[in-house]
Amino acid sequence: MAERVALPPTRSGEVESRAFRERLDDFRQRYLWPYLFIAPMIILIAIFLFFPLVDALIISFQKIGIARDEATQWVGIANFVSTVTDSVWQRALLNTFIFTVVTVGADLILSLFLAWLIFPLSSSAQSFFKACYYLPVHIGGIMVALVWYWMFDPTEGVLNYLIGLVGVPHQNWIADPSFALQSLMLIPILSGHGAGVILYLAAMGAIPKTLYEAAEIDAASAWSKLKNVTWPLLKPTTLYVVITGTIGSFQVFDLIYVLTRGGPDFATVTLVYLVYQVAFEQYSFGLASAQAFVLAAIIVVLSLAQFRFLATDVEY
Repeated sequence: MAERVALPPTRSGEVESRAFRERLDDFRQRYLWPYLFIAPMIILIAIFLFFPLVDALIISFQKIGIARDEATQWVGIANFVSTVTDSVWQRALLNTFIFTVVTVGADLILSLFLAWLIFPLSSSAQSFFKACYYLPVHIGGIMVALVWYWMFDPTEGVLNYLIGLVGVPHQNWIADPSFALQSLMLIPILSGHGAGVILYLAAMGAIPKTLYEAAEIDAASAWSKLKNVTWPLLKPTTLYVVITGTIGSFQVFDLIYVLTRGGPDFATVTLVYLVYQVAFEQYSFGLASAQAFVLAAIIVVLSLAQFRFLATDVEY
Protein backbone atom coordinates (compact mmCIF):
# COMPACT_ATOMS: atom_id res chain seq x y z
CA MET A 1 0.00 0.00 0.00
CA ALA A 2 1.53 3.27 -1.09
CA GLU A 3 2.23 5.80 1.59
CA ARG A 4 0.47 9.13 1.46
CA VAL A 5 2.86 11.96 0.71
CA ALA A 6 2.09 15.14 2.63
CA LEU A 7 2.46 18.47 0.90
CA PRO A 8 5.27 20.60 2.16
CA PRO A 9 4.10 23.37 4.51
CA THR A 10 5.18 26.01 2.08
CA ARG A 11 3.10 24.46 -0.72
CA SER A 12 -0.01 24.28 1.50
CA GLY A 13 0.47 27.89 2.57
CA GLU A 14 0.75 29.02 -1.04
CA VAL A 15 -2.54 27.30 -1.89
CA GLU A 16 -4.34 28.97 0.99
CA SER A 17 -2.81 32.33 0.15
CA ARG A 18 -3.86 32.02 -3.48
CA ALA A 19 -7.42 31.07 -2.46
CA PHE A 20 -7.57 34.06 -0.11
CA ARG A 21 -6.37 36.41 -2.85
CA GLU A 22 -8.99 35.01 -5.22
CA ARG A 23 -11.74 35.60 -2.68
CA LEU A 24 -10.44 39.09 -2.04
CA ASP A 25 -10.37 39.87 -5.77
CA ASP A 26 -13.90 38.52 -6.13
CA PHE A 27 -15.05 40.73 -3.24
CA ARG A 28 -13.43 43.77 -4.81
CA GLN A 29 -15.05 43.15 -8.15
CA ARG A 30 -18.52 42.53 -6.71
CA TYR A 31 -18.83 44.73 -3.63
CA LEU A 32 -16.04 47.33 -3.46
CA TRP A 33 -17.85 50.16 -5.23
CA PRO A 34 -21.23 49.58 -3.53
CA TYR A 35 -19.54 49.68 -0.10
CA LEU A 36 -17.60 52.80 -1.06
CA PHE A 37 -20.81 54.52 -2.07
CA ILE A 38 -22.57 53.76 1.24
CA ALA A 39 -19.44 54.38 3.35
CA PRO A 40 -20.16 58.12 3.92
CA MET A 41 -23.63 57.35 5.25
CA ILE A 42 -22.31 54.55 7.46
CA ILE A 43 -19.69 56.91 8.87
CA LEU A 44 -22.30 59.60 9.57
CA ILE A 45 -24.59 57.07 11.26
CA ALA A 46 -21.70 55.82 13.37
CA ILE A 47 -20.75 59.34 14.43
CA PHE A 48 -24.20 60.78 15.08
CA LEU A 49 -26.16 57.67 16.15
CA PHE A 50 -24.08 54.72 17.34
CA PHE A 51 -21.48 56.70 19.26
CA PRO A 52 -24.04 58.85 21.15
CA LEU A 53 -26.08 55.72 21.84
CA VAL A 54 -23.13 53.88 23.38
CA ASP A 55 -22.10 57.00 25.29
CA ALA A 56 -25.63 57.40 26.67
CA LEU A 57 -25.63 53.77 27.78
CA ILE A 58 -22.40 54.35 29.70
CA ILE A 59 -23.81 57.55 31.23
CA SER A 60 -26.91 55.67 32.41
CA PHE A 61 -24.72 53.78 34.89
CA GLN A 62 -23.18 56.97 36.25
CA LYS A 63 -24.07 60.02 38.29
CA ILE A 64 -22.76 63.00 36.39
CA GLY A 65 -22.60 66.48 37.82
CA ILE A 66 -23.01 69.51 35.59
CA ALA A 67 -20.39 71.57 37.43
CA ARG A 68 -16.74 71.02 36.60
CA ASP A 69 -15.77 70.40 40.23
CA GLU A 70 -18.35 67.62 40.64
CA ALA A 71 -16.80 64.20 40.14
CA THR A 72 -18.53 61.55 38.05
CA GLN A 73 -19.62 58.57 40.14
CA TRP A 74 -20.26 55.05 38.92
CA VAL A 75 -23.61 53.98 40.45
CA GLY A 76 -24.34 50.77 38.55
CA ILE A 77 -28.03 50.03 38.09
CA ALA A 78 -29.14 52.56 40.71
CA ASN A 79 -30.47 54.91 38.02
CA PHE A 80 -32.60 52.12 36.54
CA VAL A 81 -33.94 51.11 39.96
CA SER A 82 -34.72 54.73 40.75
CA THR A 83 -36.52 55.04 37.42
CA VAL A 84 -38.93 52.13 37.77
CA THR A 85 -39.68 52.83 41.45
CA ASP A 86 -40.31 56.57 41.07
CA SER A 87 -43.98 57.47 41.45
CA VAL A 88 -43.76 60.29 38.89
CA TRP A 89 -42.23 57.92 36.34
CA GLN A 90 -44.99 55.40 37.00
CA ARG A 91 -47.58 58.14 36.49
CA ALA A 92 -45.86 59.15 33.25
CA LEU A 93 -45.90 55.51 32.10
CA LEU A 94 -49.62 55.22 32.83
CA ASN A 95 -50.39 58.50 31.04
CA THR A 96 -48.32 57.48 28.03
CA PHE A 97 -49.95 54.04 27.89
CA ILE A 98 -53.48 55.50 28.05
CA PHE A 99 -52.60 58.13 25.44
CA THR A 100 -51.17 55.45 23.13
CA VAL A 101 -54.04 52.98 23.44
CA VAL A 102 -56.71 55.62 22.80
CA THR A 103 -55.01 57.53 20.00
CA VAL A 104 -53.62 54.51 18.13
CA GLY A 105 -56.94 52.68 18.41
CA ALA A 106 -58.83 55.73 17.15
CA ASP A 107 -56.34 56.25 14.33
CA LEU A 108 -56.72 52.63 13.24
CA ILE A 109 -60.51 52.72 13.18
CA LEU A 110 -60.89 56.17 11.62
CA SER A 111 -58.17 55.64 9.01
CA LEU A 112 -59.74 52.38 7.87
CA PHE A 113 -63.23 53.90 7.82
CA LEU A 114 -62.14 56.96 5.84
CA ALA A 115 -60.17 54.84 3.36
CA TRP A 116 -63.19 52.56 2.94
CA LEU A 117 -65.36 55.59 2.12
CA ILE A 118 -62.84 57.09 -0.30
CA PHE A 119 -61.86 53.91 -2.15
CA PRO A 120 -65.01 53.55 -4.34
CA LEU A 121 -64.61 57.12 -5.65
CA SER A 122 -63.01 58.05 -8.95
CA SER A 123 -59.26 58.46 -9.27
CA SER A 124 -59.43 62.27 -9.27
CA ALA A 125 -61.72 62.32 -6.24
CA GLN A 126 -59.38 59.93 -4.41
CA SER A 127 -56.43 62.19 -5.17
CA PHE A 128 -58.32 65.19 -3.79
CA PHE A 129 -59.14 63.46 -0.50
CA LYS A 130 -55.65 62.01 -0.21
CA ALA A 131 -54.24 65.52 -0.42
CA CYS A 132 -56.80 66.85 2.08
CA TYR A 133 -55.94 64.21 4.66
CA TYR A 134 -52.20 63.92 4.09
CA LEU A 135 -51.01 67.50 3.62
CA PRO A 136 -51.74 68.46 7.26
CA VAL A 137 -49.28 65.73 8.32
CA HIS A 138 -46.46 68.00 7.15
CA ILE A 139 -47.45 70.82 9.50
CA GLY A 140 -45.00 71.00 12.38
CA GLY A 141 -46.11 69.68 15.74
CA ILE A 142 -45.40 73.01 17.41
CA MET A 143 -47.67 74.82 14.97
CA VAL A 144 -50.45 72.29 15.56
CA ALA A 145 -50.04 72.66 19.33
CA LEU A 146 -50.25 76.47 19.10
CA VAL A 147 -53.47 76.28 17.07
CA TRP A 148 -55.00 73.93 19.62
CA TYR A 149 -53.79 76.17 22.47
CA TRP A 150 -56.00 78.89 21.02
CA MET A 151 -58.89 76.43 20.58
CA PHE A 152 -58.56 75.28 24.21
CA ASP A 153 -58.62 78.84 25.57
CA PRO A 154 -61.16 78.87 28.42
CA THR A 155 -62.54 82.33 27.57
CA GLU A 156 -62.15 82.89 23.83
CA GLY A 157 -61.49 79.36 22.57
CA VAL A 158 -63.40 77.84 19.67
CA LEU A 159 -64.28 74.68 21.58
CA ASN A 160 -65.95 76.55 24.44
CA TYR A 161 -67.79 78.67 21.91
CA LEU A 162 -69.14 75.60 20.12
CA ILE A 163 -70.28 73.78 23.25
CA GLY A 164 -71.78 77.04 24.49
CA LEU A 165 -74.11 77.04 21.49
CA VAL A 166 -75.79 73.91 22.84
CA GLY A 167 -75.89 75.11 26.43
CA VAL A 168 -72.89 73.21 27.79
CA PRO A 169 -70.86 75.16 30.38
CA HIS A 170 -67.36 76.27 29.43
CA GLN A 171 -64.57 73.84 30.25
CA ASN A 172 -60.99 74.31 31.41
CA TRP A 173 -59.79 71.85 28.79
CA ILE A 174 -56.11 71.60 29.66
CA ALA A 175 -56.20 73.24 33.11
CA ASP A 176 -58.44 70.64 34.77
CA PRO A 177 -56.42 67.61 36.06
CA SER A 178 -59.37 65.29 35.50
CA PHE A 179 -59.81 66.38 31.87
CA ALA A 180 -56.40 67.54 30.63
CA LEU A 181 -55.14 64.22 29.24
CA GLN A 182 -58.43 63.55 27.45
CA SER A 183 -58.23 67.01 25.92
CA LEU A 184 -54.77 66.28 24.54
CA MET A 185 -56.04 63.04 23.05
CA LEU A 186 -58.49 65.05 20.94
CA ILE A 187 -55.61 66.47 18.90
CA PRO A 188 -54.34 63.25 17.26
CA ILE A 189 -57.84 61.77 17.18
CA LEU A 190 -59.22 64.68 15.16
CA SER A 191 -56.19 65.47 13.02
CA GLY A 192 -53.75 62.58 12.73
CA HIS A 193 -55.02 60.12 10.12
CA GLY A 194 -53.36 61.17 6.87
CA ALA A 195 -50.67 58.47 6.77
CA GLY A 196 -53.11 55.71 7.75
CA VAL A 197 -55.60 56.73 5.06
CA ILE A 198 -52.89 56.70 2.37
CA LEU A 199 -51.57 53.30 3.47
CA TYR A 200 -55.00 51.70 3.63
CA LEU A 201 -56.01 53.10 0.23
CA ALA A 202 -52.83 51.70 -1.32
CA ALA A 203 -53.44 48.32 0.29
CA MET A 204 -57.08 48.25 -0.84
CA GLY A 205 -56.00 49.01 -4.39
CA ALA A 206 -53.76 45.92 -4.38
CA ILE A 207 -56.55 43.51 -3.41
CA PRO A 208 -57.65 41.47 -6.47
CA LYS A 209 -61.05 42.54 -7.76
CA THR A 210 -61.94 38.90 -8.40
CA LEU A 211 -62.38 38.42 -4.65
CA TYR A 212 -65.02 41.14 -4.55
CA GLU A 213 -66.69 39.74 -7.65
CA ALA A 214 -66.91 36.34 -5.97
CA ALA A 215 -68.41 37.99 -2.89
CA GLU A 216 -70.99 39.78 -5.03
CA ILE A 217 -71.99 36.48 -6.63
CA ASP A 218 -72.74 35.24 -3.11
CA ALA A 219 -74.86 38.38 -2.55
CA ALA A 220 -72.48 39.72 0.11
CA SER A 221 -73.32 43.13 1.52
CA ALA A 222 -70.83 45.99 1.74
CA TRP A 223 -70.29 45.24 5.42
CA SER A 224 -69.77 41.54 4.69
CA LYS A 225 -67.16 42.33 2.03
CA LEU A 226 -65.36 44.65 4.42
CA LYS A 227 -65.44 42.09 7.25
CA ASN A 228 -64.60 38.93 5.28
CA VAL A 229 -62.52 40.17 2.35
CA THR A 230 -61.02 43.61 2.92
CA TRP A 231 -60.14 43.49 6.62
CA PRO A 232 -58.34 40.11 6.63
CA LEU A 233 -56.22 41.12 3.64
CA LEU A 234 -55.31 44.44 5.28
CA LYS A 235 -53.64 42.81 8.28
CA PRO A 236 -50.06 43.50 7.08
CA THR A 237 -50.92 47.18 6.68
CA THR A 238 -52.68 47.20 10.03
CA LEU A 239 -49.57 45.76 11.67
CA TYR A 240 -47.45 48.55 10.21
CA VAL A 241 -49.95 51.26 11.23
CA VAL A 242 -50.22 49.91 14.78
CA ILE A 243 -46.47 49.54 15.35
CA THR A 244 -45.50 52.93 13.91
CA GLY A 245 -48.42 54.59 15.71
CA THR A 246 -47.40 53.03 19.02
CA ILE A 247 -43.79 54.13 18.63
CA GLY A 248 -44.86 57.67 17.76
CA SER A 249 -47.38 57.92 20.60
CA PHE A 250 -44.90 56.68 23.19
CA GLN A 251 -42.58 59.49 22.07
CA VAL A 252 -45.15 62.30 22.26
CA PHE A 253 -43.45 65.47 23.44
CA ASP A 254 -44.29 68.62 21.49
CA LEU A 255 -47.98 68.72 22.51
CA ILE A 256 -47.06 68.29 26.17
CA TYR A 257 -44.27 70.87 26.04
CA VAL A 258 -46.35 73.59 24.41
CA LEU A 259 -49.74 73.03 26.02
CA THR A 260 -49.36 71.69 29.56
CA ARG A 261 -45.69 71.17 30.56
CA GLY A 262 -46.81 67.91 32.16
CA GLY A 263 -49.40 69.53 34.39
CA PRO A 264 -51.66 70.16 36.04
CA ASP A 265 -50.57 67.95 38.95
CA PHE A 266 -48.68 65.54 36.62
CA ALA A 267 -51.95 64.78 34.81
CA THR A 268 -50.33 64.97 31.37
CA VAL A 269 -46.69 64.14 32.06
CA THR A 270 -45.38 61.54 29.61
CA LEU A 271 -42.22 59.48 29.47
CA VAL A 272 -40.36 61.56 26.90
CA TYR A 273 -41.31 64.83 28.58
CA LEU A 274 -40.14 63.42 31.91
CA VAL A 275 -36.79 62.51 30.36
CA TYR A 276 -36.54 66.08 29.08
CA GLN A 277 -37.31 67.49 32.54
CA VAL A 278 -34.80 65.26 34.32
CA ALA A 279 -32.05 66.00 31.79
CA PHE A 280 -32.47 69.70 31.02
CA GLU A 281 -34.23 71.07 34.09
CA GLN A 282 -32.77 68.90 36.85
CA TYR A 283 -29.48 68.19 35.02
CA SER A 284 -29.50 64.53 36.12
CA PHE A 285 -28.09 63.19 32.87
CA GLY A 286 -27.38 59.70 34.20
CA LEU A 287 -30.94 59.25 35.44
CA ALA A 288 -32.36 60.70 32.22
CA SER A 289 -30.27 58.27 30.15
CA ALA A 290 -31.54 55.36 32.23
CA GLN A 291 -35.13 56.54 31.75
CA ALA A 292 -34.57 56.79 28.00
CA PHE A 293 -33.24 53.23 27.80
CA VAL A 294 -36.15 51.91 29.88
CA LEU A 295 -38.49 53.69 27.46
CA ALA A 296 -36.67 52.15 24.50
CA ALA A 297 -36.97 48.69 26.08
CA ILE A 298 -40.71 49.18 26.58
CA ILE A 299 -41.17 50.22 22.95
CA VAL A 300 -39.18 47.22 21.72
CA VAL A 301 -41.19 44.79 23.87
CA LEU A 302 -44.50 46.29 22.74
CA SER A 303 -43.44 46.20 19.09
CA LEU A 304 -42.40 42.55 19.34
CA ALA A 305 -45.66 41.67 21.08
CA GLN A 306 -47.70 43.44 18.41
CA PHE A 307 -45.73 41.71 15.67
CA ARG A 308 -46.27 38.37 17.42
CA PHE A 309 -50.05 38.72 17.67
CA LEU A 310 -50.80 40.72 14.51
CA ALA A 311 -48.35 39.26 12.01
CA THR A 312 -49.89 37.22 9.23
CA ASP A 313 -48.76 35.29 6.17
CA VAL A 314 -51.55 36.64 3.99
CA GLU A 315 -50.60 36.82 0.31
CA TYR A 316 -52.67 38.01 -2.63
